[in-house]
Amino acid sequence: MGKCDACLTRIPYATLIATIMCLLGVVVFCGTMYRGATLAFLMFNDVFRMRLFWVEAIQMTFVIIGACMGALGLMILTIGCLATGQTRYKVYKAWRSRVGGRISCAVFMVITYILQIAWILMFCFLIIITFTFTTFWYMCDNPRVQDRRDCIDFTQFYFFFPENHRQEHMKVCSDQEVKQFCKDYVEKAEILFILATASCLLIILSLVHYLMCLSANYAHIRDHEKFQELQDLHYLTDMDAISGRDRF
Repeated sequence: MGKCDACLTRIPYATLIATIMCLLGVVVFCGTMYRGATLAFLMFNDVFRMRLFWVEAIQMTFVIIGACMGALGLMILTIGCLATGQTRYKVYKAWRSRVGGRISCAVFMVITYILQIAWILMFCFLIIITFTFTTFWYMCDNPRVQDRRDCIDFTQFYFFFPENHRQEHMKVCSDQEVKQFCKDYVEKAEILFILATASCLLIILSLVHYLMCLSANYAHIRDHEKFQELQDLHYLTDMDAISGRDRF
């Protein structure tokens, strides 16, 4: 039990929870956005006759984001393990190691803060995308569109389309186009973007959790430095006292 308790005291539970939240959010975000970008590409290609050549670059960006966020989470978890329990007393004995630990915590705090701002911007962007696809779904849910009495007309949004784009390609009228637009693309993409928005919020919460953990680890390492100095001073005092007794 003694060894088991010692191992349990070395686990940074707060950082571990933040890492699980971050990895779960990143996996859901990358998966849903990768598939959502594919559906959006197919929708523009099949329904609006638009060729988008940057979709593969966006998909690769999501893969890179997932790998970077996973690596960041594991590195912060490693710092948390080094600054927790008895491990902290073994790793940060020397002055240089304590300075290095404080600098690493400060650097990761800055990186996490910048990433948090970036993910907040991504969250705002996803809210706009989700709102747009929800609006598309309500347009599809119109009884007149379902009965094929009206078309889904996007000609009033012509400024979103390339120049010289034909107006008939800005309307969704035929049965096949309505089915592709509503059932095959919009309905599926809306769910994916809702999940991506929720996962983005989870990532933001995990980054806030990371900031609190890194701040606590920075304070622990700094306090450990003061404790080490006090311990060294107490040791020198005891040595002086012993040497004084030896003289007498």
